[in-house]
Amino acid sequence: MDITGYTRMDLLTKEQWDFSSQCLEELVNSVTDQIVKALLELRGSTMGAQVDRLEHSLQTATRALRSGADEEMVVCALLHDIGDNLAPYNHGQVAAAILRPYVSPENAWMIENHEVFQGYYFNNFIGQDRNERDKFKEHPAFEQTIIFCDRWDQLSFDPNYDTLSLSCFRPMLESIFSREPRL
Repeated sequence: MDITGYTRMDLLTKEQWDFSSQCLEELVNSVTDQIVKALLELRGSTMGAQVDRLEHSLQTATRALRSGADEEMVVCALLHDIGDNLAPYNHGQVAAAILRPYVSPENAWMIENHEVFQGYYFNNFIGQDRNERDKFKEHPAFEQTIIFCDRWDQLSFDPNYDTLSLSCFRPMLESIFSREPRL
């Protein structure tokens, strides 16, 4: 049967819907590949650091793994800056949107808000309050976000750090993104 692509959803047939659902399933099954491609797009962009954004992401994940973080946290660490190229002023929200269906609400919140917590290290240079993160003191993920930034994120610009390769993290990506999403 020839299924012509639809032009309007209000005229969609059951066959067209079934075909679209099959296409969506194929896309869902390739999410890990798409995430790896997006991470590789971070290569070359240093934003003034001594390592590029991909190396920074890999270092952050490597530090999390080596300190005993669970798989979900390691994947969060790997993807925390995945939105840098598309949304430099709200990249945490982009990363959190990708992760949110697959990780705990606390981890999604941590990634969404890590930018505010990172401000502790530089806000004084731009005339802002370095303790802006304190407005979140009552949030259940406050302490874990401080740990994320202090022990892993802000340290991960070191060109001499023994960083694990992206291929080391692929099984973790596949594990997290094969979970049944919470919608």
